[in-house]
Amino acid sequence: MTGNRRPTIKTVAARAGVGRTTVSRVVNGSDLVSADARARVLAAIKELNYVPNSVARGLVTNRTNAVALVIPESESRLGSEPFFAALIRGVSGALAESGTQLQLMLVRDQAERDQLTESVATRRVDGVLLVSVHAEDRLPGILEEMGLPTVLAGRRDAGEQLSYVNSDNAGGAAEAVRHLLGRGRSRIATITGPQDMDVGRARLAGWHAAHEEAGVCADESLIEPGDFSEDSGGRAMRLLLERTPDLDAVFAASDLMAVGALAELRRQKRRVPVDVAVVGFEDSVLARHTNPPLTTVRQPVEELGRTMARILTDITLNDGPRQQITLPTELVVRDSS
Repeated sequence: MTGNRRPTIKTVAARAGVGRTTVSRVVNGSDLVSADARARVLAAIKELNYVPNSVARGLVTNRTNAVALVIPESESRLGSEPFFAALIRGVSGALAESGTQLQLMLVRDQAERDQLTESVATRRVDGVLLVSVHAEDRLPGILEEMGLPTVLAGRRDAGEQLSYVNSDNAGGAAEAVRHLLGRGRSRIATITGPQDMDVGRARLAGWHAAHEEAGVCADESLIEPGDFSEDSGGRAMRLLLERTPDLDAVFAASDLMAVGALAELRRQKRRVPVDVAVVGFEDSVLARHTNPPLTTVRQPVEELGRTMARILTDITLNDGPRQQITLPTELVVRDSS
């Protein structure tokens, strides 16, 4: 070492011949490191007289080694939608690798929003993972203004400045509709997600794009909004059938809405897929247990959660850069189409 520059995690990693993640795991007591790598990292720390960033920051900022997973939804929504359970599994698994505690915070009203703001202001958490982001939600902006590291599940719009991890929502939706067109369906309806969310707009954009690509007119009367819940899927399916009884397929922007649509089709004696083919989005555990099993677009929800947590850990421990990542999706064909 030359001069008075304090050694960094990069310096230790270079001296030990390992990656920065390995150094972080050793510093945080993770078991996911080989004995040889641990010995080399510890030797480099001793030789360089390295003080881990997390310790140094803790002396100055009262670092808590805890992050908040903030979900602005009700308990019933949290419990009923498989997306949230899979995301939490991914987040908690990745945070365990770095010895970071996870605080789950539901923000359902102004009082809980104020509580979150107080936790941020008093630095009771080192960063925030934010899920279910709506376009007009002021929370991401507030967190940014307060200087708290934040990673979003999804994004507010195409110009998002914060770190986020997203699925290829438009591409996945387009693949679903191409599949239906390829099966000879010509009146393909869609039950959309909320249009104040990028995920809802992107999946609708994919529906439009696949029609345009095939040179097929996208009939606006075949679009009905939902809110990702089962009830909204059933309600939307009923309205679509009343308005366009000749439809022969439906792309639902979530598996739960597809489940609601299947129930309504059964109620109206429409056979799936003979009369109406159905495709969902997510490939949740529900998709394999519907009748018939649901064709759906698989998005890697647990990987999304793990990636969010790793980005946030890199920012809080290593002053890592902001990152914006889009994960690929995959069509899973089952009997509903």
